[in-house]
Amino acid sequence: VIKCRAAVAWEAKKPFVVEEVEVAPPKAHEIRIRIYNSGICHTDDHALGGFMDGIKFPIILGHEGAGIVESIGEGVTSVKPGDHVIPLCSPMCMKCVPCLHPDSNFCVKNDVGKNVGLMLDNTSRFTCKGKLVYHFMSVSTFSEYTVVDEIAVVKIDPKAPMDQVCLIGCGFSTGYGSAINTAKVQRGSSCAVIGLGGIGLSVVMGCKAAGAKRIIGIDNNSRKFDLAKKFGCTECLNPDDHKEPIHEIIAKKTDGGVDFSFECVGKINLMESAIQMCHFSFGVCTIIGVPPSNELLCFPPLWILSGRTIKGAFLGDCKAKEDFPKFVKEVIEGKIDLASLVTHKVPFEKINEGFNNMREGICARTVINMK
Repeated sequence: VIKCRAAVAWEAKKPFVVEEVEVAPPKAHEIRIRIYNSGICHTDDHALGGFMDGIKFPIILGHEGAGIVESIGEGVTSVKPGDHVIPLCSPMCMKCVPCLHPDSNFCVKNDVGKNVGLMLDNTSRFTCKGKLVYHFMSVSTFSEYTVVDEIAVVKIDPKAPMDQVCLIGCGFSTGYGSAINTAKVQRGSSCAVIGLGGIGLSVVMGCKAAGAKRIIGIDNNSRKFDLAKKFGCTECLNPDDHKEPIHEIIAKKTDGGVDFSFECVGKINLMESAIQMCHFSFGVCTIIGVPPSNELLCFPPLWILSGRTIKGAFLGDCKAKEDFPKFVKEVIEGKIDLASLVTHKVPFEKINEGFNNMREGICARTVINMK
């Protein structure tokens, strides 16, 4: 058993408390990881805010991390102690129908939506003050040490900067993959991206990499526009600067709507706007943001009967076991700029400050230094 620090969420809507926790050794087909860096994602805030059905407290959140294998359980073959790894919030058993399907990555052993909060054997590896603490999205990266099932980890090149490639665990892959894999943005096309946080900027990077000719960034925080243009936006719009709905502005600017639109915030009204701002006859709208579990998206059938396509993206349809090492390689080679995406860093004890950065919209991505 290892004693270490972890940011424990004791109850919903309360700040994290950095506590000493006990992390049990890995059982068969499990891996214990020393987490060095973890990104802060809106999904963690949804869970902390009580907007996810089934989340149990106390819990150790965090799902966007990078670290080094400390020890392994019996039967583990994919990694060994000392290997640099990214924990997978979207595990891949490589045996189920979704894992084997070329266009899917939502493994049946995924805990997303189920929110069981335990290892595959239905037990926890965390305790604090004598109480069981639940896991989150199979990884719980807000702990200096965590235990994951072998299907929830991938080995990466040790030369990679962990304070950058931790973002591949969720934010970057979700955004970039949504443009490349889910929407399948085409060369010379027009795109609109609602929300220019870490995921939205990653979508912009994906659209640019795919060869989009026009990329319109949309956010009500104009301070984000300079960075968005650095990543590839050809223009940016603040909805608060216009009297008309933003989808009407976009439709006028693009002769009926963009080829591809993306919603990266998780608000129902913005999802409706994203659908309407892609072309009524052939546009593709990809919804990425996660709304509260009890909210419904409703729209007139004519929005799609005219020819639009609406897609949903989970982790950008990336097959993590295969795609993450490739992304890491491109970061090392300078082909993917994650350094610019990390606009803020905080020490572990200031994790609540990092969450405030995100809520106030003053960062693209905040990364926690946990060493």
